[in-house]
Amino acid sequence: MHVLIVGGGVVGLACAHALADRGTTVTVCEAGALGGGSTGRAAGGIRTQFSTRVNVELSLASIPVWKSFADEFGVDIDYRRPGYLFLARTEETADAFRANVEMQNDAGAPSRVLNPADAREYVPELRADEFVAATYSAADGIADPHSAVQGFAAAVRDAGGDVRANTPITDLTHDDDGWTAETPDERIEADAVVCAAGAWSSRVAALADIDLPIAPRRRQIAVVEPEGDLPEDVPLTIDLDTGSYFRPEREGTAIVGGHFAESDPDVDPDRFDEGMDIDWAVEATERANDCATYFGPETKIRNGWAGLYAVTPDHHAIVDEVEPGFVVAAGFSGHGFQHAPATGEAVADLCLDEDACDVDVSALSLDRFESGETLTERNVA
Repeated sequence: MHVLIVGGGVVGLACAHALADRGTTVTVCEAGALGGGSTGRAAGGIRTQFSTRVNVELSLASIPVWKSFADEFGVDIDYRRPGYLFLARTEETADAFRANVEMQNDAGAPSRVLNPADAREYVPELRADEFVAATYSAADGIADPHSAVQGFAAAVRDAGGDVRANTPITDLTHDDDGWTAETPDERIEADAVVCAAGAWSSRVAALADIDLPIAPRRRQIAVVEPEGDLPEDVPLTIDLDTGSYFRPEREGTAIVGGHFAESDPDVDPDRFDEGMDIDWAVEATERANDCATYFGPETKIRNGWAGLYAVTPDHHAIVDEVEPGFVVAAGFSGHGFQHAPATGEAVADLCLDEDACDVDVSALSLDRFESGETLTERNVA
């Protein structure tokens, strides 16, 4: 069997690896550089603290791969586990936290509810009086997405897969013999196609006359030099009621981020502003300072960038065979990197009609948007 994967980010390459590992012939076509889309602009978070079980289970199934990545793939992805700390300013959010933790624990995640004063064990300069509750999980952490792309790509090639950069797909057609993909240079025949093109996935699917409710949305990250000393073991901290987050980086710097605007328009994924808006960076730093005192007025904004979330109406991925031989793995709404390993196994199951993946992804089918059986992911920053 030959499977064509459209998209050479971490999700597409994880799908290719899972398929190749099961003996399938795979070809990966990436329109630009490998990992050059959303993967290379991700914050690198890996967490179990979601508000829906399928997202928690995708994380739990992926974490063993991240833990063993250096040994299995021979690439150091700088995987660290300082945890994630979620913060609630309102009782409504705190109630949701308690329900989330109960569900997360039932799924196997070690998250727990904290009072704000106890949360200062993990974030010593937390403005604890501003919050009513917190949750923390030591299972959560961060890794380097770019290194993960290189590791997956090398493993696919070692397994005999064909990984092509700078190879856009310009047309997709289907007949009784399978799928035909056109590139600027050649025609590729395949038994199945996996659409894993992130923010470009709606465009790829449209080539096959398939409509996907995936919108490209711009998100920004700033790298700052905090006024105070921010230890590297401080967790990635999310002030959920404001949407602000921060985490330590190397050499005394920190990442701050969040989406604060009331509007969230779709953008052209080929022509969006990849730079950071300085006014946004100032606001992101101020909001981080509202959360913890590391980010006082002497904080320096060093640089930053913008990338794309591939957003669905319910902030959950579509992982589904939406037409015979056409499998979608996209729309992760900012969670694609961390869920890539488990997604790869689920996609391999869909392509090969097998049942090896531990996660039931039926809730992520495309038809949920027509049936009204959508999910609601509240832990989105």
